[in-house]
Parts: sequence; C-alpha cells; structure tokens
Amino acid sequence: MKHQDIIEKMTLEEKCAYLSGKNAWDTRSFSSIGVDVLHHADGPTGVRKQAGKGDHLGLNASVPATCFPTAATLANSWDVRLLEKVGEGLGIEAAAEDVNVLLGPRNKYQAKSVMRKKF
Repeated sequence: MKHQDIIEKMTLEEKCAYLSGKNAWDTRSFSSIGVDVLHHADGPTGVRKQAGKGDHLGLNASVPATCFPTAATLANSWDVRLLEKVGEGLGIEAAAEDVNVLLGPRNKYQAKSVMRKKF
C-alpha cells in the first residue's frame, strides 16, 4: 500500500496519535490499515536502546552495545570506507535489537564558523 493511501485511510485522530507516539521510543501501530509500530533508538555513538521501560532522559539501564567513535572523530580520519563500515555496524546492531529508526549518528558536519560547538 502506498503512503498516500495509508494517510487517506487514517482519521485525523489517528494521524495526531501517530505523530505523538506510543511512548518515548515507539510510534503507535494501526493494524487495521497496516501501520506497524516503529522502534527508535538514540545515538550518536552507537545503538542506545533502553532495557525494559524506556524514558526520555535515558536514566534507565541500556542494552549493551558497541560504542563507536564520534562523528567528528570519524570525519577527521578522511576514510570513507571506515565510515561505511561504521554505518554497516550500526545497521547490524540496530537490526539485532529490532530497531527500525536509528537517531543521532551522522557523518555530515556543519562547517559554519558560528556553529563550531554544535556537533
């Protein structure tokens, strides 16, 4: 089913509920129209998924994961293949933890001088 078809089948209440999410890390599911829950996890140096009940502050215990170098460190290597390998590793860990959307990691660094500390 195409995305536009799904959106057209949703009521306004369902659209708003989807945007607000089920909890801090999951979207709501609407099985009647084929919309499954999407599980999110944070980074930016690895797959940080909280064990048990997640919270938006990250106070609860996390599932063990690889801690990759920061994006700034990887960018300073100028090694594109290394970045690809890290991306593959993140994808493998995310899939192993049933994570659909990995938030945080990025390889593009803002180069504006006014944003030096925003990485």
